[in-house]
Amino acid sequence: MPGSSAAFKPLHRLWRRLPPGSRRLWLARLSSALAPAPDRAAPRTCDGIIVAGEIARASGLGESARIMSRALEALQVRAWPMQAALTVPGETLEPIAAPTTTPSATAALVLHVNAPVLGSALLRLPRGLPRGRRMIGYWAWELQAVPPSWRPAGRLVHEVWVPSRFTAQAIEPLLPGRVRVVPHALALAPPCPARMDRAAFGLPEQAVLVLVSFSLASAFERKNPLAAIAAFRKAFGKRCDRILVLKVGHAAHYAQDMQRLREAADGAPNIHLETRMLTAAETHALTRLSDIVLSLHRSEGFGLVPAEAMMLGRAVVATDWSATTEFLDAQCGMPIGYRLVPARDPRGISEAEGAVWAEADTDQAARALAVLADAPERRAALGDAAQRAAATRFGGDGLRQALTAIGCSPRTPA
Repeated sequence: MPGSSAAFKPLHRLWRRLPPGSRRLWLARLSSALAPAPDRAAPRTCDGIIVAGEIARASGLGESARIMSRALEALQVRAWPMQAALTVPGETLEPIAAPTTTPSATAALVLHVNAPVLGSALLRLPRGLPRGRRMIGYWAWELQAVPPSWRPAGRLVHEVWVPSRFTAQAIEPLLPGRVRVVPHALALAPPCPARMDRAAFGLPEQAVLVLVSFSLASAFERKNPLAAIAAFRKAFGKRCDRILVLKVGHAAHYAQDMQRLREAADGAPNIHLETRMLTAAETHALTRLSDIVLSLHRSEGFGLVPAEAMMLGRAVVATDWSATTEFLDAQCGMPIGYRLVPARDPRGISEAEGAVWAEADTDQAARALAVLADAPERRAALGDAAQRAAATRFGGDGLRQALTAIGCSPRTPA
């Protein structure tokens, strides 16, 4: 009706004037109230896992869902993938095979979406799906505390799995005794790079490549690519045998952030922007083709980029703060010092009362880059050590224990 559209516009303008945090809180409350709640008591056993959420998206939670699906297959646990999250118009979606069977009536439902949008995700699934199932949220968070918009989702899950101790410490006060650390089982579901060479990315064969890989949908300030650019330029200036590759996801949707990146690069001939929406296999190919992977993040709830780089045998330079410290140390990477500062995110996403995050030491990072660039033997040795450490640290013990705890015992192939 023509009149209804006109009447809606003032309400929409009023809604847009609310601070982002307030909008997220009210959306979380409304969707959580409308979403179907699970049974009061979770089943003691389950027959398989429904892996739902952002499983088709080019996002950290999407990749975590795909990793879990592959790991469950390796453990011979029945699994059913299910997309249940918002997508961004025009984004590349990962090909997900449709399940050939109907999920078991007692299969646990593991939702790889964060708490503020859990209710919305459940509303995209069949209404009766939670009935008779153990409901598990798989959440990742990057600060020491969670904002109020996370609280309403507590009624929608029996328990929460998280990828790191760092995230667990933030969420435990919200759901006491209901949080379990289940790191990504990358050794059971290793990255599978596409068969591509440097020419496919327009990159020179002989130069030392430093890769910084991130999505603009995952908070520009937290990923902190400007620090990476600063460290690279301090280390190499405009040397054309040293190339910085900025692999930027969702670039088309964040024009202001892209402008900041271009201004920081200042037309440097040795800084390459890769803004195509790559598949996971293409992204892994770019990682494998790089010599050094650099992550001067301010905070990580896990750190899939450094972790997958370690799995692929790359030398990793990363901020020595938050969840990456649980798997990257001086024996298998080059941790970079930092100072803690209040967490401030202009988008209002990565913020919580009293939270701090790290400002990496770009001078130390520049020295680390220079050392590794000039020493191919040291890069190779560090990459080998990283691969060995990753095979142990991402071996799937946490997932096996979690499955056993919910009565879904895995069977590892002989």
